[in-house]
Amino acid sequence: MGVTAIDKRPVDGPVKVHKLGLHGDIQASRIHHGGEDQALYAYSQADADYWIGELQRELPPGIFGENLRVAGIETTGAVIGERWRIGLDVEVEVTSPRVPCATFQRRMDEAQWVKRFTAAGRVGAYLRVIKTGSVQAGDHIHRLFVPKHGVTIGRWFSEPDVDAIEALRDAEADGEIRLQPEYHERFEKMLRRVGS
Repeated sequence: MGVTAIDKRPVDGPVKVHKLGLHGDIQASRIHHGGEDQALYAYSQADADYWIGELQRELPPGIFGENLRVAGIETTGAVIGERWRIGLDVEVEVTSPRVPCATFQRRMDEAQWVKRFTAAGRVGAYLRVIKTGSVQAGDHIHRLFVPKHGVTIGRWFSEPDVDAIEALRDAEADGEIRLQPEYHERFEKMLRRVGS
C-alpha cells in the first residue's frame, strides 16, 4: 500500500487532540490529506452499519480511516460549519466531506469501492479543531452550534448547486462560518459551468 496513514485502530485511554489532529496520527501527504481543515475525520456508526449490511463483513472502528467512529450525531448529515464539543474540552468544526481515493479502495479491498462509496453518499465529515484537549472512547459529543445556511456535508458532496453556493457564500460573508480555500475554487468552476 506504500506510505499511508489510513490504517487507524481503536486505542484505550485519552488521546491528545492538537490543531493538526490526534497525537501520533501523521498524514503521509498533507497536500491531499490533513492540515488544520482536515485535522480529524469522523464517520458515523449508522453509516458503518449500512456498509456492514452491504458488504456482509465486520467493519471495526478505524477501517474507513476515521479518527472518530461516532454514534448519535450525524456526520454526512452535519451542516458545514456545525460545531461540536467532544468530551470535556475539545471543540471541533465540520468542514468538508471525505472524497474517496485509490488508497481507500486498496484498504477496503472491495471491487469498485470508490464508485460504490461515492454513489452511496455516506462520506463522513472532516473536522477542524477549534479547541484542543483530549478525547477517549465513550466521550459524549454535544452539538454547540448549527449554521442557518443548512447545507450539509452530504448535499455538498452529492448535489452542490447554485443555491448551496449562495448560502455558503452568504454565511461566510456574515462571519457565521469559515470555508476552506477549496470551496471557493469549486464555486468558480461550478458557476462557470452554469453560466456556459
